[in-house]
Amino acid sequence: MSCPLQRNADGFPVLHAVPEDVQADRERLYQEGPLTRVELPGGVIAWATTHHEVSRLTLNDPRLVKSVDHWADFQNGVVTEEWPLMATIPTDGTNMLALDGEAHRRLRSLTAGPFSARRVERLRPRIERLTARYLDTLEDKAHQVQDLKSAFTFKVPMGVIGELYGIEESEYAHLGRMYAKLFSGTTEPGEHIEIYGDLFQFFTDVVARKKANLDECDDFTADLLRTGLESEDGLSDMEVIVTLLTVVAAGHETTVNLLTNVVRALLDHPEQHERLKKGELGWEQVIEETLRFDPPNNVMMFRFATEDVEVAGQTIKKGEALLTHYGAATRDRAEFGDDVHVFDPARTKGRHISFGYGPHICPGAPLSRLEANIILPMLFERFPDLRLAVADEELQVVAALSTNSLKEFPVILRPKD
Repeated sequence: MSCPLQRNADGFPVLHAVPEDVQADRERLYQEGPLTRVELPGGVIAWATTHHEVSRLTLNDPRLVKSVDHWADFQNGVVTEEWPLMATIPTDGTNMLALDGEAHRRLRSLTAGPFSARRVERLRPRIERLTARYLDTLEDKAHQVQDLKSAFTFKVPMGVIGELYGIEESEYAHLGRMYAKLFSGTTEPGEHIEIYGDLFQFFTDVVARKKANLDECDDFTADLLRTGLESEDGLSDMEVIVTLLTVVAAGHETTVNLLTNVVRALLDHPEQHERLKKGELGWEQVIEETLRFDPPNNVMMFRFATEDVEVAGQTIKKGEALLTHYGAATRDRAEFGDDVHVFDPARTKGRHISFGYGPHICPGAPLSRLEANIILPMLFERFPDLRLAVADEELQVVAALSTNSLKEFPVILRPKD
């Protein structure tokens, strides 16, 4: 039996980078809701929404903004740049995730092109080719234990991102390692600043290479750079660099976790896998239920109150921070029914917000869904009998408060027995 939530001296639940039991902690935090004070690593105090409707409403409330200029603890030095979780809180005014209102709308509109439904659908043949290619690489060890995450669910989305942004394949592994360290909840104080600097330099070099051969480039990075040549209101080089750094982080990590979590859910619920194989369920249903049942991101940090805001009978005071706990909100009976603990792809009640909601809803959601709907059927068609190489309870989660990711996902793709 897992332990109850740890509480601080004031009685607030303590959120750890590595929860003892992810699913159990989601339920416990849901029971604390719909709005609760929590203590984060380093003793930082914030509010957290843990129910669906209050999360949806606060994500769309213009009084709760993304700019750290409105965070009293940051402005007063209680929280500094060296706090490890600052890696998840953009402070740069050229970053769309740190902006609201017209400034946010401008950057979002200038970067929306590659994520439109039509542009995303054009990527289908490329995603299919990449998936087939990486599936081929798994064949030699199909009878042996392999880490499906590092060998496949990491590589295909990174390949898609690489082609979309014009990043060299030889750089994928290094880029992935940098992002993994950036979002780790166990970095030393200030270490994330150095990692961010390395990522900034990486994308600065990418932009420089593109600018030197812009006429010969046909990718998202080149498209972004051309906005600065075509209009006075276009993107500056700095905005392009920060946009690449941000979108790669959000788009890649989310898709990797989604793919891994879908495979895990099917292996852990063989009865639903059988229904899928018989055609009683569709892949889209399985993917959407996984987004609810085991979302790729547990927590979205932060929004800051520009004035006192009444929420669920409590007051978030001006200058206080609010996080959205997606994982807890997936347990909301009012939205999803009383069987929230059941993985049911045929579920018809409720609509998850695991890609966010409101002005900052994830722009890469259509691409992530397309990748999942292509990659997963191809994986199971090639290896219909794949299974976990260890018991599910032995799988270890990555030390990161915001993301919901496994360290490794050991499987046997083609068991001999």
